[in-house]
Amino acid sequence: MIRVVVVDDEELVRSGLRLILGTAPDIEVAADCGGGAAVATVLAHRPDVLLLDIRMPDVDGLTVLRELHARTDLPDAPHTAMLTTFDAEEYLGAALHAGAAGFLLKDTAPEQLVHAVRVLADGGRVLAPRVTPTVIGGYLGGRAYGNAERRVASLTDRERQVLALVGAGLSNVEIARRLHLAHGTVKDHVSALLAKLGGLNRVQAAVLADRAGLVNRGPR
Repeated sequence: MIRVVVVDDEELVRSGLRLILGTAPDIEVAADCGGGAAVATVLAHRPDVLLLDIRMPDVDGLTVLRELHARTDLPDAPHTAMLTTFDAEEYLGAALHAGAAGFLLKDTAPEQLVHAVRVLADGGRVLAPRVTPTVIGGYLGGRAYGNAERRVASLTDRERQVLALVGAGLSNVEIARRLHLAHGTVKDHVSALLAKLGGLNRVQAAVLADRAGLVNRGPR
């Protein structure tokens, strides 16, 4: 089972998300709460996935996300997607810089939300269709993404194949199917390439893949 915690300041939204995710046989909403109780709830339930509202009156989602990633008693922070009605670019940039694995709008269709949770649990990234690669690149740009082609040249051919599919938004399971590899092998390749690229997270590596031109010419 994929364990999920939902954090939102509106009880109606939390109930709706519980109802949607509850239709999936492999997903369990372990708990839901407002922003003020978010960190304690995550520590108590240790979810695989966190759906986190970005704007809340008591404690905003960005503050929650930063605290979770800074805690030494939570070595494996949940894969987090920021869930919001706001698609303003500044929120996207701040969320990704803080360690979010995705950005979903609250008008996401139910079946897409279920799929997104599965992708997150598998270590993938999820981004609302309105969040374009250009916007991502603009906010995660700078020196960290300079000389992208030279940086990916340090990878093996297989690691570049995997990176291209990470850049295309595929989860580890989907990459394994595409390349006819074991799931564990793909996880090892992803860990190795992230380390070689300087300890980038998965979303940052996806941006680097796009900058290096791997996404368009990667395996399909």
